[in-house]
Order: sequence, then C-alpha cells, then structure tokens
Amino acid sequence: MGIAEQLPERSRRSLAAGGALMAFLMKYGPRAAAPGACDFMAGNPTELPLPEYVEALQKAVVADSPAYYRYGPPWQPAIDAVAQALGERLGLPIDPQDVVLTRGAASGLVLLLRLLVERGDEVLMMSPPWFFYESLVLQEGGEPVKVPLIGERFDLDLPAIEAAITPRTRIVLLNTPHNPSGRIYPLEDLTGLATILQEASERHGRRIFLISDEAYARILFTGARMVTPAHAYPSTFLLHTYSKSILAPMQRAGYMAMAPAMPDREALRMPLLWASLSMGGPPDTGMQHAMPELERMLIDLPAIERRRDRLVAALRAMGYRLETPEAGFYLFIHSPMPDAVAFCDWLAERGVFTLPGEAFERPGYFRMSLTATDEMVDRALPILEEAAKLTA
Repeated sequence: MGIAEQLPERSRRSLAAGGALMAFLMKYGPRAAAPGACDFMAGNPTELPLPEYVEALQKAVVADSPAYYRYGPPWQPAIDAVAQALGERLGLPIDPQDVVLTRGAASGLVLLLRLLVERGDEVLMMSPPWFFYESLVLQEGGEPVKVPLIGERFDLDLPAIEAAITPRTRIVLLNTPHNPSGRIYPLEDLTGLATILQEASERHGRRIFLISDEAYARILFTGARMVTPAHAYPSTFLLHTYSKSILAPMQRAGYMAMAPAMPDREALRMPLLWASLSMGGPPDTGMQHAMPELERMLIDLPAIERRRDRLVAALRAMGYRLETPEAGFYLFIHSPMPDAVAFCDWLAERGVFTLPGEAFERPGYFRMSLTATDEMVDRALPILEEAAKLTA
C-alpha cells in the first residue's frame, strides 16, 4: 500500500476535492509564467506592487526596541485600526475586542472551522465555491454540503438552502462578493437567508453560524456597494484579507471579526484568540505594524474596471455570453465549446491561459482574471475572437 492510501480518510478526501484545480495548475502554471504569455489564470500581480506598500513594509520591520519581536499579544494599534476601518466601510460598530488578526482570510476560516465544527457537523457552501472550501472543511472534520447558485447572475437559492439544513448543520459559508462571478448579494436576499438560519437554529436547538468570506469587499466597481450579512444575521463572522486590496496574495495578513450583535460574543473572545495563537498566531510583527497604513491603501481600481469594461464589451461582440461583475478580479464566461477544459487547452496552445469551470464545479464556463496587463489583453483578444467560433 502506498503512502497516499495510508493517509487519513479526511486527507484523502481533501486531496480528491482539490484534484481538478491541481491538475489545471500543473498543466498550465509554468507556461503561463513564461515571457510573452497572456496569464488570465489567477488574481496574481502582473506589475510591480504599490510603492507605498513596499515602503510601509520596509518601515514596519525596523525594530524600535529589544521587545519588538518578542512573544506577546497581537499589536493593539493594528486591531484598533482594522476595527475602525472595517466598521466605517460596512456601517457597523465593530468592537476591537471582537477582531482577531489572521494570516489571511483562509487562516481565519480554518480558525473558525477548528473552533466551531465537531466531527460530522455539516457546513453548507454555495457552488461554485472558492477552490479550497471543501478541502478545508474536510480537514477540520466537517461534512461539506453544496447548494448550487442559480441563474446567470449566480443568485442565492433560498428554498434550496432551507431544504439542505439538517440538525447537523453548524455553519453556512458565504462568499460575497462572489468568486468567480463577482456577484454581491443584496440585503433582501441576505435578510431572507437570516430568517431561514434563525428559524432553523431555533427548530433544531443549536445555533447555525454564518461565515461571510469578504475577501473582495474593497474591489468594488462603480455603482456597487458592499453589503454584509452581518447587518441581517447576528451570528455572523466576517473574514477579510489584504491580499486583494493590495494585490499581494503571498503576503499573508488579514483578520476575522464578529458581528456587533453576535450572541455571547464576550464568551467567544478568549476561545477565538486561543485558537489563533495555537495555529501559529497573528501575522508576523512587521505585517501587524504595517496594518494601519495598509488600511489606507488600494490598488488602481479604475484600471481594473476599465479592463473589465473593455473585455466585457469585446467578448460580447464576439458572441460570448457573460454577466458584468459587480466586484472582484474575474470574468466568468460561457465556453463556446461544451468541453471547457478542451477550450482552455486550445487557448493555452496559443499562449492565452485561463481556468476552466471544472475548477469551480461549473462545467461549460471559463474564468479570466482582470489582473492581467492591458498588453496581455491586446494580444489575447484576436485569439479569443478566433476561439469564439469553436463549437466542438
């Protein structure tokens, strides 16, 4: 028996859940990074980072006392800064005591799963999901339950969510703005979801928590407004990260916050902090000391929006079917070929790298990242126009 077969069942299931994504990344990744390639695969930087971001990090790593890098609690000025900024953006009175600094949104999700989920508990997630939700739930002993989003805009299917809830449901995991569609769920839908969760919690005698992954909450296009479910459902945890607002995905820093009306939030503070410390603690000291400045920074969002508008108009003129995203870094597009993997292979052979919808449990689609350069768009459009004529 090989070592893979000797892994715990949850690890084997986690690996299987990520199999499609890993296959695509191994197939396309090295070629997409080659000179001259048009890389639309992921929300990766394709230009140098913000100068003020680099300057903030350089300044933050300079120790001002022997105690600078010692063991200790998270840096309070960072917590205060993110609580104030988050509260102002979302229109919520966030208490700094209800904020936990994390190594990105994914770290915050693992923290919450580890703290809240007992083995066999069910975690409802919307499909198409972020790549790693299923794997992370499985690794923490939970059971993923998927509810498909509906329509061209990937709306919440509230009746289906209600039908999927059982006495074992512990968490509903929501991603808004949604990756890959760019959908921001409206308050009306979030209020309907809150009613379902409140009634189910009372019916089963066990609270259902809502985790709102708001990684793209600052990547909003003109006319869009971020709406958090924390306004509608008190038992909500919010996840945020700097990897999108500053476009530095491997510089891990973020935070988790409880909704101001979270029941028993005072009793949850110490378990959350302890869980964070047991998982390796908050971001590194330098990142913590940079956070007050990072909160004031944002990538060139107008440039991303111009790229979105250009691509949406050009692709529609070529015959592609797609919705205009309200937020985020991506376009999620119907493939002209039923086999989106074959379609993405055809593009890749011509130097245009995208991700097929199979990576998001949605065959027949492909995703393009708006973080590619304008020069990549220039080179890719003629190839995409030729590809639009493919049918098999």
